[in-house]
Amino acid sequence: MRALPASVLAVCGLIASACGGTGTGGAAAGQAAPATSAEQTAAEQTPLKQTPAKQSPPDAKPLEGKVVVIDPGHNGGNYRDPAAVNRKVNVLTKWKPCDTTGTQTNSGYTEAAFSFDVSKRLVKILESRGATVKLTRTSNNGVGPCITERAAIGNKARADAAISIHGDGAAPANHGFHVIMPKKINGPVDKVVSASSRLGIDVRNAFAKGTGLPYSTYIGRNALDYRNDLGGLNLSTVPKVFIECGNMRNAAEAAKFQDPGFRQKIALALANGLQHYLGT
Repeated sequence: MRALPASVLAVCGLIASACGGTGTGGAAAGQAAPATSAEQTAAEQTPLKQTPAKQSPPDAKPLEGKVVVIDPGHNGGNYRDPAAVNRKVNVLTKWKPCDTTGTQTNSGYTEAAFSFDVSKRLVKILESRGATVKLTRTSNNGVGPCITERAAIGNKARADAAISIHGDGAAPANHGFHVIMPKKINGPVDKVVSASSRLGIDVRNAFAKGTGLPYSTYIGRNALDYRNDLGGLNLSTVPKVFIECGNMRNAAEAAKFQDPGFRQKIALALANGLQHYLGT
């Protein structure tokens, strides 16, 4: 998620208890009298009626009625308008640029393109499971939106869960993924910090299982990182997390991210994490 200079990118692109009193004679209160031998024989000869198990309707979908907002990090045209993306906005704990250009692999595959492709794949999977899904941007050739607007989109949609998708730009020797969750800041996000933490753990578990990628070797603990400086989290009133899917500057992870099949695997893992959270 670390930004590269605009000039560089311009060149590259989820007992009941029974109580009974004790009677004063005969069978105890709440208990049946012993059956006679005739009754016993009749009972043994009468077939038991099987109560059919309750089943969901054939067309039921696991995420029916759930709203998910997906935020593909950055935007493909950000490098063209430095003045717009560098404009400072208030994220409550500090002032930060409206957006950044994001990072890229050594071969020029941008974080913006990666996050948008994964997001589109994730939309299809979630919608096939019944969710209503909204993207914070619908193309990869525009500018923004600002981090404040990205949070506002999730809030306005009253999302049951929101996720911002990124790829990191750390030193080449670093590798692995991590999930970023909000901290309490005496602000709007405070009431969803706990829920966001549950969401983050579910996403972390599903992502590790579904992609085989390791926990980050350079940031967070067990692939979990808590921050109070991200506008997309600070301003959110719905459960929300960021995921840094890996290090785009690491050659091995960069190669995976440039593989459409692996991006589909990432999208499926994220869908499973979201579904696990939303089903609990």
